[in-house]
Amino acid sequence: VQLQASGGGLVQPGTSLTLTCAVSGLTMDHYAIGWFRQAPGKEPEPVSCISSGIDYSDSVKGRFTSSRDNAENTVYLQMNALKPEDTAVYYCATDFPVPRYCSGDNWIMDYWGKGTLVTVSS
Repeated sequence: VQLQASGGGLVQPGTSLTLTCAVSGLTMDHYAIGWFRQAPGKEPEPVSCISSGIDYSDSVKGRFTSSRDNAENTVYLQMNALKPEDTAVYYCATDFPVPRYCSGDNWIMDYWGKGTLVTVSS
C-alpha cells in the first residue's frame, strides 16, 4: 500500500490550492482516506476523512472540501480561503487493512504517505 500527497506550494492568504493523494495497493472504496497536517513545532492534526461520508475538523470546515475518484485511485483536498495558520506539511493516510469508517475523533490510520508542504504567506 502506498500513498503520495502532492500539490503543495507557496500561496497567498485568501487563495486556493488543491492537493492530490495518489493511492495504490488497495481497493480504495473499501477504506477511509484521511488528510492530516503538521505545522512547524506543533502536533499533527486531522483535517478531513472520507469514507462513506466526509468529516472535517472544525478548523477547516466550510473552507476545505475532500473528494475521491475511485476509478483513478485518487483523493483530493480542495482548500479555499487559505490562512497563514493553514501552513503545514499535509499528509494523506488510510485505515487499511481495518476499515474504521472515519469513526472517533482522531481517525486512526495505519498507512501514511509522504507529505507535501503548503505555505500560506504574503
